[in-house]
Order: sequence, then C-alpha cells, then structure tokens
Amino acid sequence: MQFDFSEDQRLLRDAAKEVAQKEIAPLAAAHDQEHAIRPKVMQLLGELGFLGSYLPMTLGGAGVDFVSYILLVEEVSKACAATGVVISAHTSLCCNPILKFGSASQQATWLPPLAQGSKIGCFLLTEPGAGTDAGGIQTRFVDQGDHYLVQGSKLFITNGGFLGTGVLFATSDPQLGHQGISAFILDLQSQGVQLLKNEEKMGIRGSYTSAFSLDQVKVPKENLLGKLGQGFEIAMHTLNGGRIGISAQALGIGQAALDLALAYAQERKQFGKELARFQAIQFKLADMAMELEAARLLTYKAAWLKAQGRDYALAGAMAKAKASEAANFCATEALQIHGGYGYMTSYPLERLYRDAKITEIYEGTSEVQRIVIAKHLLEG
Repeated sequence: MQFDFSEDQRLLRDAAKEVAQKEIAPLAAAHDQEHAIRPKVMQLLGELGFLGSYLPMTLGGAGVDFVSYILLVEEVSKACAATGVVISAHTSLCCNPILKFGSASQQATWLPPLAQGSKIGCFLLTEPGAGTDAGGIQTRFVDQGDHYLVQGSKLFITNGGFLGTGVLFATSDPQLGHQGISAFILDLQSQGVQLLKNEEKMGIRGSYTSAFSLDQVKVPKENLLGKLGQGFEIAMHTLNGGRIGISAQALGIGQAALDLALAYAQERKQFGKELARFQAIQFKLADMAMELEAARLLTYKAAWLKAQGRDYALAGAMAKAKASEAANFCATEALQIHGGYGYMTSYPLERLYRDAKITEIYEGTSEVQRIVIAKHLLEG
C-alpha cells in the first residue's frame, strides 16, 4: 500500500502551492469583495495549464494524472476557494464529459480553447424546479432536422458568467423522466442564450453563479454529446468525478482555517500565556487536524481510483461528505479560536467560514452523498 506521491505529483503540488500563495492568495479578499476573479489570475491559470491539467497534451492540456489535478485544486482553494471552484467546475464538469463522451471531432474542436483558458467551461443542469432531482428538468429540445431547438432556463451555473462553453442538459419530453434527457455542447455566445444575472452569494463570491434563459436556441446536430437519451448517464458520471474536485476544494478551505488557527493560537495571549498552551484550544486544533486527515485520505483514495480507471462512485461520495463537513468544522473551530477578531472582515477567517458552507451543498448535498453510500452498502 503506497501512501506517498510520485516525484511528478510532488513537483506539481509544490509548484501549485508556490503560485497560489504568491499570486492568488493576496487577491482572495478582493475576489470576495468584487464578486469576480481578477482577469490577471484567470490569465495566469490558463498560461500555467491549471485549466487543462489532466487533458491530453494532444488536445492542449498539461497531461498530468487525476491525482495531480486534485492536489492542484486543493492548493489553489487553500489560497482562494472561489478560484479553486472555477478550476474544478471548468475541468470536472465541462472538460471531463467532453473528454469522456465526446467524439474525436468534438474533442479537437472544444477542448483546446478550454485547456488554454480562452474559453471557460460550465455545466448547465440545475433549473428552478430541478436541483437534486436532476431527472426532473423541464428545458426542452426539439429535433429540427439539421439542428436542435432548445427552450428553457437554468440557474446556479458555476462559471456561467464567463459566457464560454457549457455542457447543456435538456429533455425531449419531461414525461419520459431520465430516459428523455440528452446532453449537448453549447456555445454560450449563441443567439437566444441570455444571461439573466450573476447571483450574489454568501460565500465563494469571486466565482460566477449564473442564471440563464434559453429562448429558441439553435444547437447544431454535431453538438450532441454522446447519444440521444444518454444525458442522465452523462450527468451522473460527471457529478461522480466532480465531487472529488469539490472534496479537494473543501480540503483547501479546511487546511487554510487550521493554518490560521495554529498561527493565531501561538501569537495571541490571554491570562498571561499563549492560547496554544490551554488544553481546550489544543483539543480543538487536534480535532481539526484529525478531521482533515481523514477527509484527505478519502479524497486521495477516490482520486487514485479514478486515475486507475476503477469504480470510484462510492469513494467519491464518502470523500465529498467527509471533506465538506471537515471544512465546515475547521472553519467553525478556527473562528471560535480567533474569538471576536475572527468575526471581523479584516481577518480572513470569516471569509473561509462563509466559503465552507457551499461545499456541503453543491454537486450533491451531504444528504445525497449518504443516499449514494447507503445504496452501495445495501446493494453489496
């Protein structure tokens, strides 16, 4: 059983950490305040290959393995959780399904701009009446001979505000449930695609979370991803992998909270001694470290299974539930250690506290992960 990283993985992790702490971390507060990632950071992500990490070099990617990608997301999220989720949603939710289910022609057309960052990807599944119940989507497509015509709406679309490339899910007939859903590659600059708004959120405010109206949008026949009626399968497969990316984001948030708590506890004095000398504080730090380590092992295992081409659905659900809850636990405990200072916006802890919560919600709530885990247990 091997618990160490390869030389290449260590080098990538260390390089990502250096770039994230030097170039991204100083701008995390600005991203939060401005509700957008600074353009120079987006440019940097593209130039360094962070947006095409595990895509093949032949398609413009960096050609690293999936474990390296997870390490990358973790390090960037430690510096800025909003930037971390931009990478995760772009890679796991848009690039990955095109790589997995797309034809050679689709891959050659759509993946190089995504890998280089000239286009930012998103995943258009959620609707006002269909979130956890993905099979309940109402956005319709009609076969018009040489193209499909799409009508409907989408919301809570991470990265939507970049108006780049989306993987869109629509149904031929809502009465067909899962069987009627198909997936399409959509240029968000297409006529009829209207960006209604970028939501104002509690946390990860630097990332776009967008709502769209799709009014008689023409989608070329060659943009069908996979086969007709395969959309639900594509969506579920994509989310299984995407959960590992969110697990890595949660690890980054949790580790950042622990690092801040450790530093503060050793500097802040009360009753004539550092907080770190009080057993109550030591226990909090120890509990935070244990929760993170358990989450990290689950996340790395899930990433390794995916990289090996093995079944990772159960491991991914466990990692997502554990890592997201560990991130929230660590943010809460770290804020408690900081006391009143942690509640102030001049300290980064309150931002981490706000950022952590969404990891228990998007790409499958903690409740959904437990349903997935229980299903695997009951079915053996």
